[in-house]
Amino acid sequence: MTDVIERAAVGHAVPHTAGATAGEFPASRKVYVTGSRPDIRVPFREVAQSPTRGANGAVANAPLRVYDTSGAHTDPDLRVEPERGLPPLRRAWILARGDVAPDRAREGGAPLRARDGAAVTQLHYARRGAITPEMEYIAIREDVDAELVRDEVARGRAIIPANINHPEAEPMIIGSKFLVKVNANIGNSAVVSSIDAEVEKMRWATRWGADTIMDLSTGKDIHAT
Repeated sequence: MTDVIERAAVGHAVPHTAGATAGEFPASRKVYVTGSRPDIRVPFREVAQSPTRGANGAVANAPLRVYDTSGAHTDPDLRVEPERGLPPLRRAWILARGDVAPDRAREGGAPLRARDGAAVTQLHYARRGAITPEMEYIAIREDVDAELVRDEVARGRAIIPANINHPEAEPMIIGSKFLVKVNANIGNSAVVSSIDAEVEKMRWATRWGADTIMDLSTGKDIHAT
C-alpha cells in the first residue's frame, strides 16, 4: 500500500450544511492515505500533540493518526446537503467489476442488481481469491495486510457491509481480528421526527465514532429516507 497523505480535494461540492456536526476537530485535521490507485483515499484524523517538556527543553512529538468515521462532514473541502447525499466513492469500483446491471423493473429509479449468474458480495470476491478496492481500503484503515482482510472474509470470520446500491458507504469490516465497531440507530416515522432530525442524529453518531448506522424508519414515506 502507498502511504501518501493528502488534503481532500475532490468534487461533489454542494451547498454547505452548517452546525456543530460539521468541521474539523480542535487540534486536528482530516488527511487521506492513498492506496494502490488514486481513488482509494482512506480518511484519518491527524491529531497534533503538544511537545514533551523536560530539563533539557521541549521535544516535539509527531502527530497521531487515528481511525476516522466522521465522513465528509469533517472535510473542509467538501460540502454536503442531506437531500443530495454523500459522494458515491465506491461507484467506479462497483461498475468496473462488470457484474451489475440496472434493475429497470423496480419503481422509483433503477437500482443496481447482479447480472444473471453473478454474485456481487465481498464474500464471493474473497472466496474467489480477489482483493477488491474495498478490502485494500479496509486494510489501510485497520493497519493490516489486505490478504488478512480477504482471508478472514473468505473463511466467514468477518463481514464487509458493502451494498452495491450504497456506493457512498466507506468500506469497513466487522470481525474478531479487527478493531471494535460502534453501531448507532436512526428512525423516521409517520408520527414523530423528520428526515432532517434523523440525518442530524446520524451526523452526531458518526462524528463521535459510529461505524455503522441502522435505519429503523417506518411509515408510508419510508422510501424517502
